[in-house]
Amino acid sequence: MKSQLMIEILIMLLSGKKVSASQIADKYEVCVRSVYRYINELSLCGIPLEVTRGRYGGIRIADTYRLPAGFFTREEYSAMLNAINAMLSQVGDKNLSSAQEKLSIQQKTDKRELAVCGNIIIDGGTWGGSQKFYEKMRICEQAVNQSKCLIIDYISRDGEHSKRVIDPHVLIFKQNIWYVYAFCHTKQTFRTFKIGRIKSASFTGASFEKHEFTKDDINLNFSGYSDKMIEVTFGIEKSSLADVEDWLGIDNIEPRGDGFIANLLLPDDGGLVDKILGFGGKVKVLEPQSLKERVKLAAKNICDN
Repeated sequence: MKSQLMIEILIMLLSGKKVSASQIADKYEVCVRSVYRYINELSLCGIPLEVTRGRYGGIRIADTYRLPAGFFTREEYSAMLNAINAMLSQVGDKNLSSAQEKLSIQQKTDKRELAVCGNIIIDGGTWGGSQKFYEKMRICEQAVNQSKCLIIDYISRDGEHSKRVIDPHVLIFKQNIWYVYAFCHTKQTFRTFKIGRIKSASFTGASFEKHEFTKDDINLNFSGYSDKMIEVTFGIEKSSLADVEDWLGIDNIEPRGDGFIANLLLPDDGGLVDKILGFGGKVKVLEPQSLKERVKLAAKNICDN
């Protein structure tokens, strides 16, 4: 417990900011006297800490200090840099850029010559050009970080245009799609907006106060995009397996006889039937009967046309 706390205090000080003993004590729920004892032990370990007393005093670590080789393993370096590089390619945040630079410099000082990382690339943009998408991502990310209100021109799946003022709280990346979770002033509730459906976004000049929430507070099933969710069972031919895996995820598909089967909950929106028809008969609706009939009717309409 003591060693873990000392490491956490060290990481806190590595931010480069001067921190008071009372701030550390409040964060880790220990007394100020204990904080100074931990600081003293860190100093004895050779970490160059600067401690100043008085009203404007505090504790900080020397700018020249670098983490010792071996503090992070090869795998930890790789994981951190991959994650940062992937996010940096999408949102371009200056803090991410700074963190990436610092980790890269620290990596180079490691005599084990860790491999240069860059094994993950995220591209949430559309085919044919992503510059406009990245600009919307940049604006949404800045609004989240700085608690700035946005006005957006949003196009729903039904083609409805609406101007909305939103308070962006967090970005979400799910199934290769970026969303922004925000409080919608029009609906007076939190909504999840697909960034690819935002026609334009700009700052209103106003700020907002963020609500406290956790990941569990957000409905990541995004059932709000349709009137209801529907439990569906598909029969899948082997020749279409790869495409269906991209759609439903490999965890929802299992072998069954000469083919495969999937059973899961899906949004029952206007795009579900079209998506099924897009597989050219290689994905068969087994349940429910109501969805089977809708697919048959849509297929008949195609034939009639």
